[in-house]
Amino acid sequence: MSDETGQMAAAGESMDPASASAPITAAVLVIGDEILSGRTKDRNIGTIADYLTGIGIDLVEVRIVGDNKAAIVAAVNALRASADYVFTTGGIGPTHDDITADAVAAAFGVPVGEDPMALALLAAHCERRGVPLTPPRRRMARIPSGATLIKNFISAAPGFMMENVFVMAGVPSVMEAMLQDATQYLRTGQPMQSVSIPLNRAEGDIAEILATQQDLHPDVSMGSYPSYANGYAQVDLVLRSRDKAKLATAARHLEAALRACDIL
Repeated sequence: MSDETGQMAAAGESMDPASASAPITAAVLVIGDEILSGRTKDRNIGTIADYLTGIGIDLVEVRIVGDNKAAIVAAVNALRASADYVFTTGGIGPTHDDITADAVAAAFGVPVGEDPMALALLAAHCERRGVPLTPPRRRMARIPSGATLIKNFISAAPGFMMENVFVMAGVPSVMEAMLQDATQYLRTGQPMQSVSIPLNRAEGDIAEILATQQDLHPDVSMGSYPSYANGYAQVDLVLRSRDKAKLATAARHLEAALRACDIL
């Protein structure tokens, strides 16, 4: 039995005691035709999920939409009403199909225009690189009215926050930098704890045992994740809970049940 608990803490943030009874939730909206076509393989969902788990926020939904303004507006409005936080990735670059800023502004019913601070950041970055601040590059300074900038230490062009919606780049390294800066605005909670029990058995061999133990421990999430290695079936049983005591008890009972059936 191995402890897989993530311990990624947010700088300057303390855990919210209320989160134990009311989990903090988040949704991710991935934007881009290139994701839907398969040309670009998303790497951001897993990164965001891992990060949020480490700071006690539950990722409850992920959506992917193309570069279509109406679709982005509808998704933003639906997700910001159903989750505490929404994180978008993609569509804030210099090209004609980078329409996320316009779509988010439309979702909130506010105008979008050049932000002086964003423009200054871009101008300074261009000067350091010795490249001109062209109209396409200036597009990345277009921010919805009332938004708070999210810093980008990689390429200067900022993301932004509108109420509970965090708009970030699609490039993984830039997204990660923005996610780090966005953390200061998040209400964090008690991180989820997990325990893994690896077995060299087929998933069908443990299904009934796992179902019985899940019924006995409803406050602990139990899942089974099968795989194959060298032609042999394997399965990892993963137990998750924010309550360490309940997690330990459930893991102990599950292991005992597996031993009783000569599986562990």
